[in-house]
Amino acid sequence: MLRLIGKRLVGALPSVIGVLIVTFLLTRALPGDPAAFFAGPAATPQAIEEVRRALGLDKTLPEQFVVYLKDLARGDLGNSIATGQPVLTEIRTRLPASLELTLYGLLVSVLIAVPLGVLAATRPGSWIDHLCRVMTTAGVSLPAFFTGLLLVYVLYYRLGWAPAPLGRLDIFYSAPPHVTGLYTIDALLAGDGATFRAACAQLLLPVTALAIFTLAPLARMTRAAMLEVLGSDFIRTARASGLPKGKIVYAYAFRNAMLPVVTTLGMVFSFLLGANVLVEKVFSWPGIGTFAIEALISSDYAPIQGFVLTMALLYVALNLAIDILYIVIDPRVGFES
Repeated sequence: MLRLIGKRLVGALPSVIGVLIVTFLLTRALPGDPAAFFAGPAATPQAIEEVRRALGLDKTLPEQFVVYLKDLARGDLGNSIATGQPVLTEIRTRLPASLELTLYGLLVSVLIAVPLGVLAATRPGSWIDHLCRVMTTAGVSLPAFFTGLLLVYVLYYRLGWAPAPLGRLDIFYSAPPHVTGLYTIDALLAGDGATFRAACAQLLLPVTALAIFTLAPLARMTRAAMLEVLGSDFIRTARASGLPKGKIVYAYAFRNAMLPVVTTLGMVFSFLLGANVLVEKVFSWPGIGTFAIEALISSDYAPIQGFVLTMALLYVALNLAIDILYIVIDPRVGFES
């Protein structure tokens, strides 16, 4: 197991280095001048030039990249021009909000998509199968931000059933004591039921938008994998032996269909990290996606680089977790590795 983890981490290093180089070059290609933005609209050319020297933007690109790598080796991702705070502090503060949104969206999607895919595969041509096709088609066709806007218009503006999309908590509630950074978990740990319900209410619409977006690939892959396994020889042998249908479907077929589903789950999680950026903006969610968009608008290099690096490291960690989960599901994968 440790050997597999080491191989995966070493294999991920070239990808992370490539992400660093590409992100550094692309941020420098953004339109706009960070020095002019930071100096203000009334700044003179001399003042802008002084700010440029203070930010190190007067150096050549190779020199800037070497300085960036030295700072990165010390754990310094730079400071945000817009907020004046260290980027690492901003990411540490905002990342739990994005993870809370992503994890709950993935959880709701799995709880709906996997059972739906299994039922559709065991009852082909039934109304459940048709419902699965309709839901997957709708999920693929509707972008997450559009679904979010639609939910806000219908459930908040027209019907008034949902709270205002103004962040993680209503203005009448205070954040629970910080433990994990996830308000729902921290509220439960503090025994604050009112804050927990308020946090869940604010999560309702964005989580629904993300779940609809990710439900389609999970349900389709579960259905396809189950259909393939249910048509295999060992399942026909189990049926001929008179084993109960539930044991055949869930103990034998579903377990053998889990590997492609887990692979899709990893891809869906990475999709969610990207979809979060626009969903957070729609719902005024104070996550790293919102932070990245604001930095992109102001050509703030350090937060953009910090955001992309964080996403790359999360993706590496996710792939590692998927590899370990493969071994848990089927130990033969570990021997093949």
